Parts: sequence; structure tokens; C-alpha cells
Amino acid sequence: MSDIQPKSTAAIAGHPVHGMLVVFPIVCFILALVTDLAYWQTSNLMWQQFSAWLLFAGLVFGGFAALAGIIDVVANPQIRAIPRVWPHAIGNIVVLLLALLNSLVHARDGWTGVVPWGLTLSALTVALMLVTAWLGASLVHRYGVGVSHHG
Repeated sequence: MSDIQPKSTAAIAGHPVHGMLVVFPIVCFILALVTDLAYWQTSNLMWQQFSAWLLFAGLVFGGFAALAGIIDVVANPQIRAIPRVWPHAIGNIVVLLLALLNSLVHARDGWTGVVPWGLTLSALTVALMLVTAWLGASLVHRYGVGVSHHG
């Protein structure tokens, strides 16, 4: 682990806001892929509606998480200096753009809202998100971003 251990600027009672919020879009986008797969197999419109709502919720929470992450990067030069921050940040912006496009695709009716492009975009969103989540976890575990050692 690095000796830098930069503190998170966007924090509540010492807890990084980005870390608290980022779990919501991760879960929503993964579940949107699951519900897309369920729709593809069953043609039950309920699953398509679930996907649309999950994408919407993921975008809202993802926007808040992105805002907290941007505040951390802009306000702390120690965080900006870490090379993995930039692929993480840019990758997450691409994730949100893919999810936004996916949400627009899901706005179509029924089968055309999911198969093939909605399902493809859901899979691409989740695949890229797993990479950016791994990069984000390395910022915490390897570089100590937002970690405090009160004892």
C-alpha cells in the first residue's frame, strides 16, 4: 500500500460519499442485465419494465456517485496523481453513457426494447463496470484513497 493515503473530500463523518453511493448503480446495472435475460427467455413484459426502472435508478445514483467522485478528484491533488484514477473515472463516465443509451433503447415497446440491443448494451455496461469497479477497489486497497486509520 502507498504511504500517501489521500482523504476523500466528499465525505460524511469521515466516510467517503462516492464509496457509499457507488454500490447502488452497480447493483442496478447488474440486475438490469438479469432482468433483460429473464425477458429474453420468457417474453414477460414485467421483466422489461423492471429493466427500465433499474436502469433509471442506476443512472440517478450513478450520477450522484459520479458527482462525489469528481469532487474527490478535483479537490485533492494526491488523488489526481494516482494513475489508476483516470481509467476509473473515464471508464465510469462511459458506463453511465452506455446505461443512458441503454435506457433510451429500453424505452421502446416490448421485444425491440430488449432484444438484441438492450441486452447487448446491458452486457457491455456490466462488463465495463466490473473493470472500473476493480480499478476503484484498487484505489482503496492499494493506494488507501478515503481510508482513515483511527484507532
